[in-house]
Amino acid sequence: MLLLILGLALWSGVHFIPSIAPSYREQKIKQWGEFLYKGIFSLLLVASIILMVVGWKTITPTPFYIPLAWGKPITLIFLLMSCILFVAGRTPNNIKRFIRHPQLTGLCLFSLGHLFSNGDNRSIVLFVMLGTWAIAEIILINKREGAWIKPQPLPFKTELLTLIIGIILFAVLLFIHPYLSGIALIN
Repeated sequence: MLLLILGLALWSGVHFIPSIAPSYREQKIKQWGEFLYKGIFSLLLVASIILMVVGWKTITPTPFYIPLAWGKPITLIFLLMSCILFVAGRTPNNIKRFIRHPQLTGLCLFSLGHLFSNGDNRSIVLFVMLGTWAIAEIILINKREGAWIKPQPLPFKTELLTLIIGIILFAVLLFIHPYLSGIALIN
């Protein structure tokens, strides 16, 4: 459990720096340069993901609750929506006119969705902590950035591109899920 918790702490800590310690971030960018700062930031995030995956795999799951029979289909629907929202955060689209933080909202759905089909100790720790982090990050970003200025409307084709890339990401995640978690989503 220690590796999983360390991975979650590293993930959260690195992401909280711009919101909680912007002067520290700016100091490191001036000291190291933006390229090196972003490189170190990225390496720390990769390390956090590795810690979470390895930590997850080393924990013997202990049931905390029994998921409902319809939990897996709900998880898949939430995962698809989270993939689309993840892509929406990185592409121009109209989704950003309705959801201020599509990637973080997607992570909340991702986390909640997994709790419908996983009732063990490691799932609860991982997905509750990731969801809690995403909510905290939304609050901190909103506080830092102030009032939300909605983007201008875009042509419908931007949604189509976001949807297609989101579905491709979903398919990739379905394929690699057994390698990350040891659990096949499609039998």
